[in-house]
Amino acid sequence: MYFLSGWPKRLLCPLGSPAEAPFHVQSDPQRTFFAVLAPVRLSIWYSRPSVLIVTYKEPEKSSSQFGSYKQAEWRPDSTMIAVSVAQRSSIVFLSTTAYGYILFFHITSTRGDKYLYEPVYPKGSPQMKGTPHFKEEQCAPALNLEMRKLLDLQAPIMSLQSVLEDLLVATSDGLLHLIHWEGMTNGRKAINLCTVPFSADLQSSRGSFLGFTDVHIRDMEYCATLDGFAVVFNDGKIGFITPVSSRFTAEQLHGVWPQDVVDGTCVAVNNKYRLMAFGCASGSVQVYTIDNATGAMLLSHKLQLTAKQYPDIWNKTGAVKLVKWSPDNSVVIVTWENGGLSLWSVFGAQLICTLGGDFAYRSDGTKKDPLKISSMSWGAEGYHLWVVSGFGAHNTGIESDSKSIVKQPGILLFQFIKSVLTVNPCMSNQEQVLLQGEDRLYLNCGEASQIQSARSSSARSEHKAGGGKSPFADSGLESQGLSTLLGHRHWHVVQISNTYLESNWPIRFSAIDKLGQNIAVVGKFGFAHYSLLTKKWKLFGNITQEQNMIVTGGLAWWNDFIVLACYNISDRQEELRVYLRTSNLDNAFAHITKAQAETLLLSVFRDVVIVFRADCSICLYSIERKSDGPNTTAGIQVLQEVSMSRYIPHPFLVVSVTLTSVSTENGITLKMPQQVPFRHQSSLELHLSFQHFNLARDAESIMLNLAGQLIMMQRDRSGPQIREKDSNPNQRKLLPFCPPVVLAQSVENVWTTCRANKQKRHLLEALWLSCGGAGMKVWLPLFPRDHRKPHSFLSQRIMLPFHINIYPLAVLFEDALVLGAVNDTLLYDSLYARSSAREQLEVLFPYCVVERTSQIYLHHILRQLLVRNLGEQALLLAQSCAALPYFPHVLELMLHEVLEEEATSREPIPDPLLPTVAKFITEFPLFLQTVVHCARKTEYALWNYLFAAVGNPKDLFEECLMAQDLDTAASYLIILQNMEVPAVSRQHATLLFNTALEQGKWDLCRHMIRFLKAIGSGESETPPSTPTAQEPSSSGGFEFFRNRSISLSQSAENVPASKFSLQKTLSMPSGPSGKRWSKDSDCAENMYIDMMLWRHARRLLEEVRLKDLGCFAAQLGFELISWLCRERTRAARVDNFVLALKRLHKDFLWPLPIIPASSLSSPFRNGKYRTVGEQLLKSQSADPFLNLEIDAGVPHVQRSQSWLGNIGPTHHEIDTASSHGPQMQDAFLSPLSNKGDECSIGSATDLTESSSVVDGDWTMVDENFSTLSLTQSELEHISMELASKGPHKSQVQLRYLLHIFMEAGCLDWCIVIGLILRESSIINQIVVLIQSSEVDGEMLQNIKTGLHAVDRWASTDCPGYKPFLNIIKPQVQKLSELTEEQVQPEAFQPVPVGKTPEHAGPRAEESRGSLGHGSVPPGEVGGGSLVSRKEEDTTRAEEEDSFQDGTYDCSVS
Repeated sequence: MYFLSGWPKRLLCPLGSPAEAPFHVQSDPQRTFFAVLAPVRLSIWYSRPSVLIVTYKEPEKSSSQFGSYKQAEWRPDSTMIAVSVAQRSSIVFLSTTAYGYILFFHITSTRGDKYLYEPVYPKGSPQMKGTPHFKEEQCAPALNLEMRKLLDLQAPIMSLQSVLEDLLVATSDGLLHLIHWEGMTNGRKAINLCTVPFSADLQSSRGSFLGFTDVHIRDMEYCATLDGFAVVFNDGKIGFITPVSSRFTAEQLHGVWPQDVVDGTCVAVNNKYRLMAFGCASGSVQVYTIDNATGAMLLSHKLQLTAKQYPDIWNKTGAVKLVKWSPDNSVVIVTWENGGLSLWSVFGAQLICTLGGDFAYRSDGTKKDPLKISSMSWGAEGYHLWVVSGFGAHNTGIESDSKSIVKQPGILLFQFIKSVLTVNPCMSNQEQVLLQGEDRLYLNCGEASQIQSARSSSARSEHKAGGGKSPFADSGLESQGLSTLLGHRHWHVVQISNTYLESNWPIRFSAIDKLGQNIAVVGKFGFAHYSLLTKKWKLFGNITQEQNMIVTGGLAWWNDFIVLACYNISDRQEELRVYLRTSNLDNAFAHITKAQAETLLLSVFRDVVIVFRADCSICLYSIERKSDGPNTTAGIQVLQEVSMSRYIPHPFLVVSVTLTSVSTENGITLKMPQQVPFRHQSSLELHLSFQHFNLARDAESIMLNLAGQLIMMQRDRSGPQIREKDSNPNQRKLLPFCPPVVLAQSVENVWTTCRANKQKRHLLEALWLSCGGAGMKVWLPLFPRDHRKPHSFLSQRIMLPFHINIYPLAVLFEDALVLGAVNDTLLYDSLYARSSAREQLEVLFPYCVVERTSQIYLHHILRQLLVRNLGEQALLLAQSCAALPYFPHVLELMLHEVLEEEATSREPIPDPLLPTVAKFITEFPLFLQTVVHCARKTEYALWNYLFAAVGNPKDLFEECLMAQDLDTAASYLIILQNMEVPAVSRQHATLLFNTALEQGKWDLCRHMIRFLKAIGSGESETPPSTPTAQEPSSSGGFEFFRNRSISLSQSAENVPASKFSLQKTLSMPSGPSGKRWSKDSDCAENMYIDMMLWRHARRLLEEVRLKDLGCFAAQLGFELISWLCRERTRAARVDNFVLALKRLHKDFLWPLPIIPASSLSSPFRNGKYRTVGEQLLKSQSADPFLNLEIDAGVPHVQRSQSWLGNIGPTHHEIDTASSHGPQMQDAFLSPLSNKGDECSIGSATDLTESSSVVDGDWTMVDENFSTLSLTQSELEHISMELASKGPHKSQVQLRYLLHIFMEAGCLDWCIVIGLILRESSIINQIVVLIQSSEVDGEMLQNIKTGLHAVDRWASTDCPGYKPFLNIIKPQVQKLSELTEEQVQPEAFQPVPVGKTPEHAGPRAEESRGSLGHGSVPPGEVGGGSLVSRKEEDTTRAEEEDSFQDGTYDCSVS
């Protein structure tokens, strides 16, 4: 509502003796001038600029006679000041007669056109032009202060109060004097308080009198709207004195008082809300109102600090010293005897308190002395608070510390910014937060360009029905996006035009349009508007027009128009005006309607303007756009007038008035015209009546906030609603309104929307209320489920209260959010370390900033519905909001709050809510996550209570596994670890570990290894961290180590001998997985984990899932080589070479080879291709991809690397190929044209569509191989060879696996990989290995059998393999010979490096260590689509069958 801004300012007072130190400040009724009292000095200050105008100093002689000044009161027209004088104690004791002097000062303007200060502008500046009222606004006027009259009332004066044209004075002898401002008593008799009867209420026939002699009034204030005085007596009693008739005499006065208050110290009155705030000696403020029926004083609420918020100070504040309401009556400021300042909303929501936080403590933690305030007064519009700090004349430390600026009494100006709702309540039906400061505005909507792009389409969309606009607009029609309204914590600050401010300060109203793109502000005269898109202000071109209008009732936006109610000074006429934003700001372009009486409030609902006038009447106008010729204007017509004078005692009491579509009958708001009972109309009549019927249906009720009472008046539908056929349908009379009904008390703000959304009817048709300290309330509609007919005895709406932690400034209806703002503070005292600077204002006060904030309220409403057994309504509401991004948080908050309350309650709860909440949450798929997240954020002691309601954690864990939600299951595992014995934890952890291995959740696997190890070694007190969602990874397979390469196809001459050293031992991988292997390898727990890992690896090999095996080993640091050595003759044996070949082609997205049309006379046959092909392959596939560390001095390496980087088919291209496994495939090959058509040099089959990549300039090939002369057929073979290569990543992965299998001695797998890569050097290397070492005869036999099977398969199904098989025939022959020798082999020994230098690879530990860094999404195998485990198993089985049965026909065209 109100927020502190920046540091307070200090006004420079003339330094003098302590007797001249100020102690009291009082503003005039217009808040333009401020009277500042010192003991013998009266000063007048100007508000803007804040400068001293004139000072009157009491002469020595008269000051010794009268005494020192005490209190000041202004005359309503600001021409006089009455100052009461406190007698000096010596006079009281020496004299027999007591004196009570009042000094009357006249304020007169000095002669002529003289000003104290005048702004100096450079020559030719626009401000030099003759602006009316220019000097008065810009310059402080020169005034004279003259004492004209002295009045003695014979007793010390306790209180002064200006009442209309009179001055009411209370004296210490118990008398009330009514004095005319000219200083005369007018012969009126003083009223003795002892003769005024007091009772508990006005209905008592006779009240008791004040039964003691020395009673008198200590403080009092007049309340115009209650027509009486709130008083505080010297004994601490409080009361309210009101005249029973118009005459102000003792016989006509009657007092009421509450019996229980005996410690009152001061009082302040709120005229708008009819509240009396009494400060008490206990430190609290008791706020009373008058009961309309009985006249008794009723306690409305208390303002008091709580021990929870301020544990060290809440009961040590001392008595309340001062209470002051703001000029707009929306906040109250309170200060205490011991110092401190607090700000509260009208019904008790605390906004600011300086007794805690950075206000009370320095950055080093030491406590500051609170600011003591001796007097304070609000400035114009509440933007400033003038404070006289409490180091008055009675402070003895002044002389000794005269050098300290701050310790000297002075005037501080606290600066405030406030919500626009305090002055322009029509803004409450919008979703933006708008704050207005003295010279700037703060908006919560983001950049206007961002808003416009997001909403340009939706803003224009309207549903058409029956030729007229239908109100059933899209839900997003006027709702700004969450990102716009909640984007960040910073404000969009708009500086108000200085040109406008100079002559129209202060800003009184402001408004923003629904799209958040345009703002309008109203100052003293006229108005101005600003576009956030163009960043420009638009002011009146004719300054006289601006200065001729005073906006009275606020302003509002309607589409592109500004609607405002104003007073025309020259015509002396109240008017309603509409200005178009896009036209020049001039009355010539305005639509002006004359009004009967002064407009106090204005609001817009759809196409209706509702105004509340000073004669207590409400008037509805229709507003429509008119395009007359070149100018677009808006037309306004009176629709309906409603007199409220019977119900409203004083028009000033109406806080806000608005039209809404809210009604007690929910069905009304969504009925179409056809459903209304005038069925015998023609379609034309229906169309004609549609617009007016919409209006009658939409504007269902008027909501009126009458001094905090929310009153609703609905349309009266009880009478006949038959339209006369002969009357003009456009003049159809609107329905009258029913008598008003009170909906709620203590209401500060009301929010409602005119939008419709069938999905979120609960939220959009609700009414939201802000009730100060009582929190918020929502008047929620209740809908029957499945369109059943509602029970007649059930209410169709329910009022639900709930508390939120912020002060609400806007409601986002669909998003279930409340937006607000909060004061934040920044300490700068560390910058002033010197002791001399310890008392600077920047040190004593923190710097105040205002931050945007928001809060979810949905969980409060759901809970309130569940408490009232409205679970069905709660479910409907929750389901409508389930798509919100923070809906899981809503459920979690609700569960957490109920759990905390019930589990920590000291009393037994007869009807616990937790089981109901738990049952409610099970209706949503997020049930499992909600419960476990709530448990993890709650103390362990409450877990038993929670799981007694929601279910056994073991069952919930198993549900997570069944739902494949492994991360949530891991969280439950931590719960189980704390609640169950270790054996149960291990059992469940094993289940989860196996499932995570199956699904390739490597991150989770690593956590599970650590968890199982912790259980086994007794470290169960350190639970594993909950794994987050699977880390996103960059690759589809295990990431190959970056800067190393394994090239098994290059000759030894190209590789430095020192580059690689092949070692059997693996280094331990880094990270959490590495620690597992480094110690306690003999431990049973490690063996248990190893067994699970081995079992998984065996399964992967048996299912020919080499890609998954590589990922598994790389991610978990699995010792693949040593395990393969052990399993060489068991799991690591290839049983079916053809099946393995097919599976690898599919897993690694590797295309099957094809034969070009001209291959019948192929150079493959005579080996001629070898010289070109092998060399090309070396440079293409080996060097750029794999030999990254080899000295790149040869130019062709770099060139071919860049050229070939794009040649391999991409994942997307091969996706289709790899998914066609079982089906028959026809490859259509187009022969090359003799003209060398470059477009056809690509692949010739849909298996690899890389022609678009390869059809570039082939001169690069010529540069690389300038020594080679390539014929047409050789070029064709090269292109075919490139087309049948798989992705680069797959090639790297295959070569890595080849290296692993080679080291482990799994030669049959090496043969399979060599066949896929189609590199004869690999086969050759294996043959050399077999010759140089003794290899198991069974393996040799298996290899021989497998190669023959592949040969047969190639002959029948895949002739593309035949050329390569022909190339390696000699090696196959050699293998057959070795097999036939049948030498009984000994155990396999890996070949030392020196024997085969050309086949050297990088060190295994390096490869393993670097492999662990890249994590892989497991689902990328097989086309990159994630499938569930069950689907994978079934498809795998089908694929294996199809692999065995399927045939591949490569027909050559």
